[in-house]
Amino acid sequence: MNALILIDIQNDYFPGGRMELPGSEEAGRKAGVVLAAARAAKFSVFHVQHFSTRPGAAFFLPDTEGVNIHASVAPLPGEPVIRKNFPNAFRQTDLLKRLREGCINRLFIAGMMTQMCVDTTVRAAADQGFQCTLAHDACAARDLAFDGQTVPAREVQTAFMAALNGLFARIVSAEALCAELRTGSFED
Repeated sequence: MNALILIDIQNDYFPGGRMELPGSEEAGRKAGVVLAAARAAKFSVFHVQHFSTRPGAAFFLPDTEGVNIHASVAPLPGEPVIRKNFPNAFRQTDLLKRLREGCINRLFIAGMMTQMCVDTTVRAAADQGFQCTLAHDACAARDLAFDGQTVPAREVQTAFMAALNGLFARIVSAEALCAELRTGSFED
């Protein structure tokens, strides 16, 4: 069985949010297209929503507009929303239990931030034995800094997709993923 997991596509990552990501609008639009294709294919859909509870957190704060799931991927009634407080969507949530109960073995994933919650969740899913496919252009990253250098978001995105590709996930475009969802023929 198959499921789509949308990770942290929340208002704070979009323009006007507390942690705007470069390319979030386009990534959100593409995630919305993947979501529509997954719904049409009758996949299980899981929305993951981060709530920041650690002291000093600056975004995804409870009871703010920024914590809400973005309109581009708004859940339908009956689609589970997995609330999490850590980067790994499996940590201290019932996501794994729900996937196992649904006999799901193949995950299709999109989300934000690539270098944090997407990366952590994809690696955890692979460790749990799931076959993962990640829509690279339905994800967004941000600039990072290290050793006095700034790494632009585009390079962060590319590096993380390259690191995940192969062992942890199959990396494809949203368009290619939608074509697979329409035909039901998935590459392993």
